[in-house]
Amino acid sequence: MKLACAALVITAGLLVPAPAQAADVPRLVRPTGHQPVGTTAIHLTDTSRPDPWVPGSAARELMVTVWYPAAAPGGRHARYMSPRESELYLAGKRITDLPADTLSRVRTYAYLDARPAGRARSLPLVVLSPGYTQPRGTLTGLAEDLASHGYVVAGIDHTHETYAVTFPGGRIATCAACELTEDDAFFRKLYAGRAADVSFVLDRLTGPRPAWRGSSLIDASRIAMSGHSAGGASAIAAMAGDCRIDAGIDMDGTTRGIVPSGGLSRPFLFLGTQAEHSPGGRDVSWDDDWKRLTGWRRWIVMAGTVHGSFTDLTLLADQLGIDLGATTTGTRSLELTRRYNRAFFDQHLRHRPQPLLDRASPRFPEMVIAAR
Repeated sequence: MKLACAALVITAGLLVPAPAQAADVPRLVRPTGHQPVGTTAIHLTDTSRPDPWVPGSAARELMVTVWYPAAAPGGRHARYMSPRESELYLAGKRITDLPADTLSRVRTYAYLDARPAGRARSLPLVVLSPGYTQPRGTLTGLAEDLASHGYVVAGIDHTHETYAVTFPGGRIATCAACELTEDDAFFRKLYAGRAADVSFVLDRLTGPRPAWRGSSLIDASRIAMSGHSAGGASAIAAMAGDCRIDAGIDMDGTTRGIVPSGGLSRPFLFLGTQAEHSPGGRDVSWDDDWKRLTGWRRWIVMAGTVHGSFTDLTLLADQLGIDLGATTTGTRSLELTRRYNRAFFDQHLRHRPQPLLDRASPRFPEMVIAAR
């Protein structure tokens, strides 16, 4: 069962050189909105519960990156990840044919700690959750684009579920969960833990003691979530447990029957690969859970893609001369991912009808509406 894309590797875990020449400096794609993007990292500690992966821990610590519309461009561009994070991530994925600091050199477009812009309580909030073993940074391209269109975006690193989470002072948490057997019970525990992480982050961004200086810009009545792989399945778990989340997207994540038996009545989008997540495809959990989505729903398939195509990974693989097996380029798949995530949020958080969610678009022939 597909879990999360091993960045820059194909299914067999082997690097495959592509004929294209690798880029000297890997880079994301410029955001499409008109607003400059700021970003900042915040450290949160939930003292109400222990860490689910570390026995005897006193609290659950999280690192969260917030992307947001900035008052003006300027200052330093944010780092994609640190050299040490890049080293540990590539080692965890058993990728030895790239320099250890490769992912620390990725060019981003958000300005570090730029001044937030907007009116009080005017900006919708989108929470992003990455795939299992993937860091929050792998959804940077999507986050920057949403922020450039006037969204506040919070990307969560679910501690001990990826190879390196760096806390203030340089302390690094590694992947304790990676030592465990990955069965259904494991993933149900993971989804439940991520749902708790999301609710805690919402408390700290929209509650009485906000952890971010721009929190007053957030309209707490307009909140949604999107996630990749395990992060997408966790969107269902989070929505089932927290009524503040108005709408959700699962990008190619196996759901394992987690939609409540009574149904989920808020808007939800399945966005998947053709082979794995078409109706009747290899992952039957979507067919089962689709029946229990009782509100607005769409099932859209992106042709020519692989599991990592909904993240930055296929884009970066193309630039580094690595073939992941997708026939849709990383640049195009990121464009499609951005466009359909934004259309869904514009419709359900801003109440702006989006025809491309209802019928095929000649601009995006790769996108097939499989069910509604």
